[in-house]
Amino acid sequence: MNFEYFIARRLTSGRKNNLSKPVVRISTISIALGLALMIISVAVVIGFKKSVSEKVMGFATHIQLVLFDNNQGMQGKPIMLTDELESQLLLNKKISYVQVVGQKAGVIKTEDQIQGVILKGVDSNYDNSFLLRNLVAGTFPNFSDSAKTDQILISNILSKKLNLSIGDFARMWFIDEGESRARGRKFTVSGIYNTGMEEIDNVYIIGDLNHIQKLNNWKTNEVGSIEIILNDISNIRNTAFELYNTIPYNISAVNVYDEYPQIFNWLNLLDMNVIVILTLLIIVATITMISTLLILIIERTSMVGLLKALGSNNSSIRKIFLYKASGIILKGMIWGNFIGLLFYFVQLKFHLIKLSAESYYVDYVPVELHVTDFLLLNLGTFVVSVLVLIIPTFYITRIVPAKALRYE
Repeated sequence: MNFEYFIARRLTSGRKNNLSKPVVRISTISIALGLALMIISVAVVIGFKKSVSEKVMGFATHIQLVLFDNNQGMQGKPIMLTDELESQLLLNKKISYVQVVGQKAGVIKTEDQIQGVILKGVDSNYDNSFLLRNLVAGTFPNFSDSAKTDQILISNILSKKLNLSIGDFARMWFIDEGESRARGRKFTVSGIYNTGMEEIDNVYIIGDLNHIQKLNNWKTNEVGSIEIILNDISNIRNTAFELYNTIPYNISAVNVYDEYPQIFNWLNLLDMNVIVILTLLIIVATITMISTLLILIIERTSMVGLLKALGSNNSSIRKIFLYKASGIILKGMIWGNFIGLLFYFVQLKFHLIKLSAESYYVDYVPVELHVTDFLLLNLGTFVVSVLVLIIPTFYITRIVPAKALRYE
C-alpha cells in the first residue's frame, strides 16, 4: 500500500477528542451542499431556458420570411409564394418544415366587452402540434384549402376577458387605411389554448387564412409571411443570414431572436446568474476545505515532526494531507450528487415546486440536466478544490522537527 495513503487514512482516527473530527464533518457537509446546489442551479436554468424558448419558437417558429415593411407582415403588402421560392425552401436540407400565415389586427366585440386582437390566419398545412399541446378545451379548427371556415382558436386569457366558451359566437371588426367603415366577420369558438405567455395569449386568435386573404384582397398565392422550422435550432441566426442572401431582394429573413428580443435577452441574463452562484458556492467550499486542512496540519504537528525526523521529505508529507483532503472532498461530492440528482428526478416527475405562469411563462420549475454538464460540475469541483488545497500544505515546510516533537 502507498505509504502516504496509508497514513492519510488514519489521520482522524484514534482519540475521541480530536478537534478535526467535527471540522471534517462540517467540510463534508459544505462540499455536499455546495455541489448539490450547483447541480440544481444548472438543471433549473437549462430547463427553464429550454421550456420558455420552446414556447416562443413553437408559436413564432424559427425564421419568418416577410417583406421589407414596417409592419413586418401584420397588414402590409403580401408575399407572392411562387413555385420557384417554394421549391428553393423545400430543397434546403436545413429546413424541416415550411408553412404560410397571414396576420390582421382587429377588434373582437361581445355584448359587454371589447378587445384589440390579432387574427393569425393559417391553412390546412399549418403545423399545429404546439397549439395542440397547449389546448385546454375544445378542438383545433378544421381548416381546408377549398372551403373557408369560421372556426377560431382563442386563448384562455381572452376567453375569460370576453366571457367566451366553446361554441360561442364572436364578431371581429377590421378597419383598413382609407376605408370609412369597419368590416365585420362572425366566428365560432372551437377551442381554447393556453401557452402561459402573455405576449401571445393576450393578443393572438387563430383562424382561417382565407379570411385574411379575402379581407386584404389578396390572391390565393399571396400570404402575409412564410414561417420556417429548422432541423437544427442551434444555428438559427446563421441559417437566417444564409436565406437572406439567397431569397428575392424584397424579402427579409427575421429570426425568432430578433422578433422576441426582450424574452431571449432576459433568458441570456440567467447564464450570468448561474456563473455568480457557482463561483460563490465554490469559494465557500474551498475556504471551508482550506480551514479544515490547516486544522488537520496544526493538530498533527508532532506527527509531521516525527516523520521529518525519520527521513520523510516535505513533498511526501504534503501528499498525506492532500490524500486526506481529497477523501473528504470525494465523500462530500458523493452526498452532493445524491441530493442534487434526487431533487432533479423528483421535480422532473412530480413538478413539486410551482411558479406563477403570468410572471415566468411556466407554471412549475422545469429542470433538465445533460450528462456533460453533470460530469463537468463534478470534475471542476474536485480539480479546483484540490488545486486550492496545495497552498495551505506549504505550512508543512515551516515545521521544524526539534520544535514539533515537543508540540502538544
